[in-house]
Amino acid sequence: MKKVVPDPPVLIDDTSPRRYMALTSNDCTIPALLIDTEAPLDVLHEAAAHRIRAAAQLLENLASDANLHGNPALLQDFAQLCVIPLRDGCDLLDVLGRRLQEQLLS
Repeated sequence: MKKVVPDPPVLIDDTSPRRYMALTSNDCTIPALLIDTEAPLDVLHEAAAHRIRAAAQLLENLASDANLHGNPALLQDFAQLCVIPLRDGCDLLDVLGRRLQEQLLS
C-alpha cells in the first residue's frame, strides 16, 4: 500500500509571519482550518458570534429534551458538537481582542 503524504501547508498572500492562525479545535499536525488574523474586525466578530450562537442553540435544545439525559454516550456526542464551535468562537474572539488592543495602543 502506498503511503499518503499530505501536501505542505501553503500560505496565500502572507504579509506577516503569523497572519494565519490554526484553530485550536484542530487536532492535527497540519491544520486545514485557519483564521486570517488580518481579516476585518466585523468579519472576525460575525464569525465568532455565528459559532457561539450555533453552540448555544444546540445546548438549549439539549437542555429541553429530557430523553437525552439517560444516555451518556449521546450526551458526550452533543458535548463534543458544542465544544468545536465554542472553541472556534473563542479563538476568533482572541484574535479580535488582540487586534482591538493593537488599535488602542497605536
